[in-house]
Amino acid sequence: MPYLYQGSKPRPAAHPGAACATHSSGKGYEELKQDCLRRGVLFEDPDFPACNSSLFFSENPPIPFVWKRPGDIVKDPKFILGGATRTDICQGDLGDCWLLAAIASLTLNEKTLARVVPLDQNFGPDYAGIFHFQFWQHNEWLDVVIDDRLPTFKGRLVFLHSAELNEFWSALLEKAYAKLNGSYESLKGGSTIEAMEDFTGGIGEMYDVKAAPDNFYEILEKALKRCSMVGCSIDTSSAAESEARTPFGLVKGHAYSVTGIEEVSYRGRQVQLIRIRNPWGQVEWNGPWSDNSAEWRSVSPSEQRRLSQAARDDGEFWMKFEDFKVHFDKVEICNLTPDALEDSTAHKWEVTIHQGSWVRGATAGGCRNFLETFWTNPQIKLHLTEKDDGQDDCTFIAALMQKGRRKLKKLGAEMLTIGYSIYESPGRDGHLGKDFFRYHPSKARSKTYINLREVSHRFKLPPGEYILIPTTFEPHQEADFCLRIFSEKKAITEDLDENVAIDLPEPLHPTPNPQETEEEKQFRALFQQISGESLELSAEELEYVLNTVLKKTKNIKFKNLSLISCRNIISLMDTSGNGKLEFSEFKVFWEKMKKWISIFLQFDFDKSGSMSSYELRGALKAAGYQLNNYLLQLIVLRYSDEQFQIEFDDFLNCLIRLENATRVFQALSVKNKEFINLNIGE
Repeated sequence: MPYLYQGSKPRPAAHPGAACATHSSGKGYEELKQDCLRRGVLFEDPDFPACNSSLFFSENPPIPFVWKRPGDIVKDPKFILGGATRTDICQGDLGDCWLLAAIASLTLNEKTLARVVPLDQNFGPDYAGIFHFQFWQHNEWLDVVIDDRLPTFKGRLVFLHSAELNEFWSALLEKAYAKLNGSYESLKGGSTIEAMEDFTGGIGEMYDVKAAPDNFYEILEKALKRCSMVGCSIDTSSAAESEARTPFGLVKGHAYSVTGIEEVSYRGRQVQLIRIRNPWGQVEWNGPWSDNSAEWRSVSPSEQRRLSQAARDDGEFWMKFEDFKVHFDKVEICNLTPDALEDSTAHKWEVTIHQGSWVRGATAGGCRNFLETFWTNPQIKLHLTEKDDGQDDCTFIAALMQKGRRKLKKLGAEMLTIGYSIYESPGRDGHLGKDFFRYHPSKARSKTYINLREVSHRFKLPPGEYILIPTTFEPHQEADFCLRIFSEKKAITEDLDENVAIDLPEPLHPTPNPQETEEEKQFRALFQQISGESLELSAEELEYVLNTVLKKTKNIKFKNLSLISCRNIISLMDTSGNGKLEFSEFKVFWEKMKKWISIFLQFDFDKSGSMSSYELRGALKAAGYQLNNYLLQLIVLRYSDEQFQIEFDDFLNCLIRLENATRVFQALSVKNKEFINLNIGE
């Protein structure tokens, strides 16, 4: 099914306080809950029923699952028992450890946790078998309602569960996330940063520590000042190394949190330190600057108090930043949007968001390797006007996210390979054409094209105007996308989708010509043969004439003009109002059509006799019609074939309809002006 183009106008970041209800009934959580309490029934969710389709889409369940409510599993179920902690997250028989790692990080931030998991839910007197959770999706906060029937086997939860057998918030959160994505199976395989973004509305960055930029310390320092969620890990070379301990007390393949970064005065010099937390609550680094290391003896008590340094076996420890870069391999940063931060938080990001689509044949041009279509992709202008504090450049993060692909897994959809390029703006408005990209290299681009949900990268560029082109790697691949720009200072963005404009020459009027050309003599003879002495053609007669002539025209592919098309031509050209086309009127139309044939041949770059739909924008502009992406997409869907080719009869039909619509619009505009002038006169 074709994607409908979504204009990528800049939009403000969504606020969780205005989370949208998602239930098919149109009712929100409270209304659904009160309905159940009034009727004395437990909620059953028709949108995510307790059946196999909610579990798997590619196979039948390997074991006979039984859906049970918490009260049928244990005697005294609790939503949260003693606070939400890392011990509440125990993986079941589903490959969604990426999600569990994000939930574990979520428990470290009380404010963020309370937004995703509303804490005023329980199994008390007002229990109705209904719960709700909030997730961010593509600049929109959604309130996802579920019933509390969970898949079990032999009376035990099959998937995510708590170490406390009568605590159910984590299992219910997993179910809500499964509903959001279509099924439990849709959660197999993913990146922790993906779920972290859905829990916060933040923007993710991944760093290979060994290849991190020179200012990596400053990047982490600013991230923590902005209350970003930061995680780190050590790579494993095989499954056998997972959670293996190193001689320094670190655990491979294990998700750590970064909780602080500071400089400390040590023996007359400044040393950069980083604080790491093991979610296990134990097992710590035992090298330099660890809890009981000798280095702390040379640090003043006041400095130790400032750093909250204490020798406790609590899983949290300091280490020298240089040692961190040696021992750790990956860092993930989830930068939070301003609405996710406390009002007192310093160094907030500025955020701009664009929604858009890649549409086959119109705006799905592929990467720069495909120059003939690359220029047709959506184009977004970025104005960088304010330098970073104390710097000469402007820092921003560009994150391109493909939307809804996990939910489309059950239809066979996979993650597309996506990325983007950034060019210096030539200083003119409007959609940039093919020649610009032929002769100008990119100023910056995403580090790689990759089949992840989101591709993001941090840039430092001089103040100025830039054009960002989001693309799939291959052309003709359809998807909706969300582009987010996080900038240290305010950045202005605008979509280069063109405004609709019409620039047609003044219509020609039939004029007597004492000296007919050879071409006109041939047409007059054909007219007389078809119409007789009246030299007036009906729509049926015009159909015969044009099909006879155009099928003999060289260098264009032409199938057939329909009777309806010929009636539209008469409507366009009939100046006398008799419903027929006189010879003088036909001559005017023929001059117009010769111009259209010339334009068609000009944009038939491969001389195949048909024109690529990606060239339609330029061809219509040459004919006097400047269209935006939405109108262009509709025309492509109507007139191009499966190979994105447009033959001349389709091009002619398109122009006839556009010109008829233009005449109607112009006539209405004149009448409206007369009406306004009349009223003003009164």
